Amino acid sequence: MDTNQITKFADRLWVARQSAAPIAPLSDLEPNMSIEDAYAVSKLVMERKIHDGAKLVGKKIGLTAFAVQKQLGVDQPDFGYLLSDMQVANRGQLQKGSLIQGKVEGEVAFVLKSSLQGPGIYPEDVVEATDYVSPCIEVIDSRIVDWKIKIQDTIADNASSAFFVLGAKQSPLAETDLVFGKMRLWVDGEMKSEGTGKSCMDNPLNAVTWLANKMGELGVELAAGDVILSGAYGPVVPIEIGQNCRVEIADLGDVEFTYGE
Repeated sequence: MDTNQITKFADRLWVARQSAAPIAPLSDLEPNMSIEDAYAVSKLVMERKIHDGAKLVGKKIGLTAFAVQKQLGVDQPDFGYLLSDMQVANRGQLQKGSLIQGKVEGEVAFVLKSSLQGPGIYPEDVVEATDYVSPCIEVIDSRIVDWKIKIQDTIADNASSAFFVLGAKQSPLAETDLVFGKMRLWVDGEMKSEGTGKSCMDNPLNAVTWLANKMGELGVELAAGDVILSGAYGPVVPIEIGQNCRVEIADLGDVEFTYGE
């Protein structure tokens, strides 16, 4: 895709975000769109948000479940950008109308105390660079109608990320069972999803390691202070206006928010 096409696709996604009205799959409009093209679209939308006053605060990793990768015909995760206007306060409220077809998932967020510059990053490097981990709810959404997405569509659409909520507890990695610690997710008090870090590339550390090396390929480092959402522990769950979502992860405590009425 040339620069004009990339800009047009970024424009489509920008309007869909602002109007909360989904659009046709970008991969239908341009079947030859590559993964690299999709990342270029995502980056352009991110830069527009920064121009409007948002700050880049981290990254999110998606497609960390091997079954989902197989479903989409890919052999690796993807990533999107976390911006300051995407964060919802713990026990806070997300404004009504902020989502088109929102879903929630429970996962662990890593907060870095030092930078990671790939390539050549290993899990032990991630451990050394991590300040603490916290429970997190990621609110995903698709600006593509009916979630009819291919890998290129979700990447272009910021890896289908919309908002995130961080729990208050800040736990050292040494006190956290990232692989077998149980995650439970409730919507309006009814448990809707559960799982462990085993579902996230066998260990969330593997996901963050992948991200550091992927960003290194692009000449970008993960910086001290960055928030990294490592990927879902269990199935995603739809959320509707007026509902409350709460996630609890063993060793890490809980986090919750309400989608405003």
